[in-house]
Amino acid sequence: MLVSTTVLIILVLVVITALAFDFTNGFHDTGNAMATSIATGALSPKVAVGLSAVLNLVGAFLSVEVALTVTTDVLHIQDKEHAGALVPGLDAQTALLIVFAGLVGGIIWNLLTWLFGLPSSSSHALFGGLIGAGLGATAIAGLSGAVNWNGVFSKVVIPALFSPFVAGIIAAIGTAAVYAITKTVGENFRTSSFRWGQIGTASLVSLAHGTGDAQKTMGVIALALVAAGQLDAADAKENGLPIWIIVCCAVAIAAGTYMGGWRVIRTLGKGLVEISSPQGMAAEAASAAIIMTSSHAGMALSTTHVATGSILGSGVGKPGAKVRWGVAGRMVTAWLITLPLAGLVGFVSFLIADGISKGTGSALFGGIVIFCILCVLSGYIYLHSRKQAVSADSVNDDWDPDNEPVNVGAAGASA
Repeated sequence: MLVSTTVLIILVLVVITALAFDFTNGFHDTGNAMATSIATGALSPKVAVGLSAVLNLVGAFLSVEVALTVTTDVLHIQDKEHAGALVPGLDAQTALLIVFAGLVGGIIWNLLTWLFGLPSSSSHALFGGLIGAGLGATAIAGLSGAVNWNGVFSKVVIPALFSPFVAGIIAAIGTAAVYAITKTVGENFRTSSFRWGQIGTASLVSLAHGTGDAQKTMGVIALALVAAGQLDAADAKENGLPIWIIVCCAVAIAAGTYMGGWRVIRTLGKGLVEISSPQGMAAEAASAAIIMTSSHAGMALSTTHVATGSILGSGVGKPGAKVRWGVAGRMVTAWLITLPLAGLVGFVSFLIADGISKGTGSALFGGIVIFCILCVLSGYIYLHSRKQAVSADSVNDDWDPDNEPVNVGAAGASA
């Protein structure tokens, strides 16, 4: 189907922005796979992120079930009764602005939580942004039923509520079993042996992350193509996504992963629990099993929730381990506010784009404005982060809540 120049330019901007989100997803979530291995010394920081990047790249090619969930189960923009057509009352330009505004919400929230070292969910930031933009379209553009609430609750909200607890229980049982079985083994031998095991389990988590989180950006790009009339969601579900989407998303998330995301890695590796190698192996094994299972089922699970739940569970399972519940509480708070606040950014972004589009008579100007706003805010956050940076050299320094790069609240959460 031929598209207008305006629709084509907006589509290109949306694809670029989606890949930028994928990049932030990579460095925001590296810690989910590698924080414990870095903390225990099983892998050096640079080797860990390099290995994780390669495995994220490979994992992105293994499945598209989650991508199809994002394309069909979050926003309702395609008319199910007429193949290739948008829902009544929705044109291609408005549909693209919804997706565009949702991505802006996801990226801004990802960067803010990365700045403060909070391992919040990149997935929920994305979904929150899309939901907020969809609600904006409902409130302002008069679009009815833009958000697919059934899909949101069944594939996003319910897994989010249960996954950290399931991961924590499995990791706690695994950790307790490991220490019970190896209680007669010398500490040095146990530590060195489980460090080797950690390399394998951390690799599985990275592979699993690629099968889950890379798919979400693929789904958003596919959603943009649906909005532009260049892809039919039903056809994609049956025949799969265009290969160029898979390749671009795989490369973007791998590049982001290689950047490190040291602020979040530090919080997960040093801020929650002082992790030993047996704990790290148990936590990573639990995370990998749950993420891979959910990806196969097409559930858009938060790898951050799973990884954090597993790390906390490993602390509960180890006799005498100290869990920093204050840091954990701040993480949970970030989880709870991610969907609504990313949604608020997506909502406001759509309002700005839609208002400018109506005022100028072209959706292109609305898209360009929110793209420029995104670039300016992203640049400001990055420059602010450089004032007190966390690097591969400092990621394993002893945890001091009163002397962390960026403090959140009186108790001082880490950057």
